[in-house]
Amino acid sequence: MKRIIAGAVLAAFSLLAHALQPYVSGDKLQATDLKTAMTATEQKLTAAGFTVIGRHTPAGLPQHAAIVVTEPGYSAALTQVGGSAVVGLPIRVGVKADGTVSYQNLEYWQRAYLRDNYSKAEVAVKATAGKLQQALGAGKPFGGDVKPEELPTYRYMAGMERFADKSELKTYASFDEAVKTINDNLGKGVAKTAKVYEVVMPDKKLAVFGVATNDAEDGEGWWAKKIGPDHIAALPWEIFVVDNKAYALFARYRTALAWPDLGMFAFMGIGSHPDSNQGMMAKVAGGAYTGKTEN
Repeated sequence: MKRIIAGAVLAAFSLLAHALQPYVSGDKLQATDLKTAMTATEQKLTAAGFTVIGRHTPAGLPQHAAIVVTEPGYSAALTQVGGSAVVGLPIRVGVKADGTVSYQNLEYWQRAYLRDNYSKAEVAVKATAGKLQQALGAGKPFGGDVKPEELPTYRYMAGMERFADKSELKTYASFDEAVKTINDNLGKGVAKTAKVYEVVMPDKKLAVFGVATNDAEDGEGWWAKKIGPDHIAALPWEIFVVDNKAYALFARYRTALAWPDLGMFAFMGIGSHPDSNQGMMAKVAGGAYTGKTEN
């Protein structure tokens, strides 16, 4: 019996050892306020070859911020994959006023986003992950365990959306019109949103925009605070453009992927978030959310 129990324990540890988590803890900074922590983190990232494209301090989360960066080799690899891979091109780093730093586990996110195409970008993903570790520190992963083989078709539970079920927000006459519409609406603060970053590649007809959702009742300052702002490197949300169509990942998928350890009751506690979030993204795109999906 002891051997059976020991075998079961070893099997459980083996499964966990092969699981991935969405975030990695960096080295803690000697910071006394959020601005100082952000500046110190940006300096480390810039020195390591990353380019800062956005800074995000979510409304309602005054002690938390996200820094969004790109990295040349990583960007080139995802651009070569093309299509919806553009959604994962921006890299998010979380910072807290007490000096806590975290960043996305790139293998976790790209196994989910690239799916069958992950092998095409694996070398760049791992190289960029190594640069993040050298710049910010390689602490413990956190956020919830998901097996690598489950990430390409990940969903929180049966009946919920997967990555392939990306919501089509609007079809435009051209790529240029799509980019202009989204930029104009973010500039106007439509649906109480604001632009955090943009990456636009006209030659590839690909673009991705970081969208701050500042609505006091439905925005990230409400729901992210409720389920765990330590996952700050999940923010902000995004809209992406492929050719002449704008998309957003379904919030039930995007939230669950970023908070895979979220309990059912906690998820139910933000039950209005998925639809309200999708509605905001649709308004930014200049359309109306109908729940339409395109695989």
